[in-house]
Amino acid sequence: MPEYPVMSLGEGNTALIRSEALARQYGFSNLYFKLESTNPTGSYKDRFAAAAVAHLRKNNAVLCLATSSGNTGAALAAYSAKVGMPCHIAVVDGAPKGKLKQMQAYGARLWMVKGFGLDGDITRGVFEKLKEMATAHSTSVQISAFRYSPVGMEGVQTIAYEIAEELPAVRHIFVPAGGGGLALAMARGCSIWHAAQNNGFLPAIHCVQSYGNDTIAGNLRKGREKARPIPFSKTKISGLQVPSVIDGDEVIQACRKLGGNGHLVEDAEVFECQRLLASKEGIYCEPAGAVALSGAIKALNSKEIVPDQPVVCLITGHGFKDLWSTDQLIKSNPVTCVQNITQINVPFDGYE
Repeated sequence: MPEYPVMSLGEGNTALIRSEALARQYGFSNLYFKLESTNPTGSYKDRFAAAAVAHLRKNNAVLCLATSSGNTGAALAAYSAKVGMPCHIAVVDGAPKGKLKQMQAYGARLWMVKGFGLDGDITRGVFEKLKEMATAHSTSVQISAFRYSPVGMEGVQTIAYEIAEELPAVRHIFVPAGGGGLALAMARGCSIWHAAQNNGFLPAIHCVQSYGNDTIAGNLRKGREKARPIPFSKTKISGLQVPSVIDGDEVIQACRKLGGNGHLVEDAEVFECQRLLASKEGIYCEPAGAVALSGAIKALNSKEIVPDQPVVCLITGHGFKDLWSTDQLIKSNPVTCVQNITQINVPFDGYE
């Protein structure tokens, strides 16, 4: 990464956990989860914010101006608070309350624009207006995409470096995508590591999207050269509701070069993977954090990957980020109220 003033909240160096229960259930021999949910504000976006805010500080910016569906905003708000920089964020229409409250707790000023992040025309208009505002205030708009914030995205590439150090034999990395920045960061990070170390680490990077926001994955799978904008995002997966292309064209080229593919999944499949990660692996993630696993399972079932090849799925954000999805997750497991302790009945039939 470039040299900027040292500024860290302890981001990075997240755990790479080997799957046991879900690997057995679905037939993987070597399935791993990269727990980006354990970063300081609960998502991989802390890597972005650390580099982006340090860059703003180096260039004497007087404020941080950003757009976010939640996790980018929370990370930027936290790192801005650390350096005493005002933070203003245009948030996606309908962003989860948990994420909004987290941003507010760090002191950020929020602006929710109706239709932003859902309607393609409105989203593009917001981006253009923010760029004008940034110019007027001698700063730059922070959006977690190479197209807008390449310096911040260099911080995200460190995920690939960490995987390379710990699991050099990995063959496939599955990545959730909205605007595609994370997938592109993984592809570039893997390529940079391979060139620097010459150690053979060059896994396939797979881009996974919801059918309700198919801007990249479908065209990658069909062999097309470019991503496509959509009029309106229909997925309920917070963080992946990005109807614009943003980094999509570059994602298609980078994933194809590394032998990866696009994978489309239903929202219901993602919510089921979120449930299984919590109940079978002890990994509590938001729905977007379960998207990569959904894609990996689909690829294995269709025999696009083979069971014994080491696979890494990125777990991008913590479950506390999206309390609506948690409410759905626990509906079948209510709290049992009793009058006193003697009424508690704990059956035990052995471990699964």
